[in-house]
Order: sequence, then structure tokens, then C-alpha cells
Amino acid sequence: MTDVIVRTEVIYLCTASGEKVLDWTSGQMSSLIGHGHPDVEPTIADSAANLDHLYSGMLSPPVIRLAETLTNISPTGLDKAMFLSTGGESNECAIKLAKMYTGKYEIVGRVPAGMARRVVRGGHSIMPGGRDAGNAHAAIARLLPLHIPHLRRDLRELTYGWTLIDKASAPILSSGGMIHILAGYMSAMKASCHARNMLLIVDEAQTALGRAGDLFAVQYEDVVPDVLTLSKTLGNGLPLSAVITSREIADVVGERGFMFYTTHASSDSRCRLSLTNCSQEHLAERSRAAGAKLRAGLQQLMERYGCIGAIRERALMAGIEIVKDWETKELAFEFEKNLSARMMELGLSATISTRTSLVISG
Repeated sequence: MTDVIVRTEVIYLCTASGEKVLDWTSGQMSSLIGHGHPDVEPTIADSAANLDHLYSGMLSPPVIRLAETLTNISPTGLDKAMFLSTGGESNECAIKLAKMYTGKYEIVGRVPAGMARRVVRGGHSIMPGGRDAGNAHAAIARLLPLHIPHLRRDLRELTYGWTLIDKASAPILSSGGMIHILAGYMSAMKASCHARNMLLIVDEAQTALGRAGDLFAVQYEDVVPDVLTLSKTLGNGLPLSAVITSREIADVVGERGFMFYTTHASSDSRCRLSLTNCSQEHLAERSRAAGAKLRAGLQQLMERYGCIGAIRERALMAGIEIVKDWETKELAFEFEKNLSARMMELGLSATISTRTSLVISG
């Protein structure tokens, strides 16, 4: 992409040269209700005029209302919420919380997943006024992706480790090419965690608030994580993230001096904007309906073009795998790059994942 984006309209990116590009990346998976939604502009304007930013230790009505809203719609038992800025912050906060709750230090996560990029950064130093959460240098045991045939032993790998504090995962591995965790795996992960006095952290940065067909993707398998992290869709493109956990976990780490402090924690204006997101009606139902249409269209393309080796879709989380040969499913790395570039030239933006899939998000 060499042209500059100067404006956005609902589902389009408008370039400096006057072209319109269909945004199938949804602002890198963040724009849940579309660009320039009519409810968003007055919300931002009113926040800027009346209540824009406070000291991080202070609370305002939008922050309290959003916490109440999210804990009311989250899976049963997730009763406490705090708000930060980015997905990286929310996941580091969740891991620090898990360290302090369990007294352990090892982390196990899935690859490829965005969460694995930042989970050790918080171990570099201890902030004055906060307490050490034990061994700050977390080891990451990388569980291999489900799609590698000769390494299909994921359930056995749940027994890895000695001082594990948590298992961290996303319900759908978007960065890997919209890879869906196999049915029963999330439940087995939760059982494995509790058998070893660990916590299950689930990152729903891209899937939360209806995009995957349920308000939260963990509801697809009826699993309640110990800690749920949200970001991207929560702020509809503005930097807002959340960590949601149980009252029992929050009380224990509170007694042990837990603190996670950032300048833009509990942002009044962004929490108010998020309330606009959450107030939209029938998000999950609309996502499922639109996803069915998307699936049908992609299926027609797959029947027509042999380079589409697979479609992976749940509601508006979708990806198509590009292959050299439909029978062997050999991946077509260079062709996919050229295809993505040509799609952009023709007015369609789609992301290439690490799994050579063109990723689509509504």
C-alpha cells in the first residue's frame, strides 16, 4: 500500500488519490461497528468538551458504567473489570495478576498468536510503590499449532512444565490464519489448569462483542476463563482494553498488593465510547447472519478457483488459505503476496497471516 489514507467511511478507506478501498481488515480487526458510526462522533465531542482525561487513580461514571456493562454480559463468575489502553497492556496485566495469585512464574501459550509477543516485557524492572510478583522472568512454553499433522499432540502437551501459572490462548488464532481450536480443547485446557492450580487466561481481542457469532467466543464451548482480556473491538479503533476476572481472584491479589498502573488507565472518554459499542443491538445475531452470506460467497470462489485450499470461518472471523495445488494443499507463499497486492490495486484490503491465509474480519 503506497497511497495515503485520508478518510474512512463505514467499511471503506478513502485514499489521497480519490480511490475507495473496501476495508476487509476492519482497521486491523478493531472497527466493530464501522468507521464513522453516527453514534461515535457526538460521543467523542461531548467527552472532549466535558470529561476527557483524569488521573489514573480516579473513577468517573463512564468507567463505572462500562465495568457494570461488561461484567453483566461476560460469562458467569467474571465480576471485576479494569481498563487499560492496548491488548499488550491487558495481557501483561493478566499475567502479572496470575503470577501474584499463584506464586508461580511459567506461562504456556499458543503460537502463532499476538499475545506471545509481549508477555515477558513486564519483567524488566519493578515500579516503585508496587510489589514484586515473584519470579518476574516468565518462561513461555510454546504449544505448536493444531494444523501441523506430525505434531498433533496438543492435549498431552497440556501437562508440560513445573511452576506454571497460567495457560494463555485465544479462541480463534487470527494471526495464524483464522485457525479454530478443536472442539473440546478449551474445556480440556480449563480442566488441566485447575488440576494444577493454574489460571486460564483467554484473549478475546478480536472475537469479543459478537464478531465470532457470540458475544464472547468462549461461549461457543461454554468455557468460563479465570481471566478474560479484551482490546481491539472494545474501543472500535481507539486504544481501550480490559482485564476481567472473578471477585475471588481480585480480592486475593488485592490483599497481596497487586498494582498495574498506566497513564491512560480508566480512560473516561474511551470508556464512554465503548459504551456506545456495547449498546448496539443484536451484534452477535447480525454477525452470524452476515457471516453466513460471507461463507456462501467464499464457497462460490473456492469452487471456481483452485488456489483456495480451505475456508476457515466463524461468523465474521474468516480466512481463506491460498495453495499451489488443491489436492496436495501445498502453500503458495509468493502467489499469496501477489494476490494480496493485486486485491489492493482493485480496491480490496485483506491481511496476509503467518499461515498464508488471507484474513477477513467484519
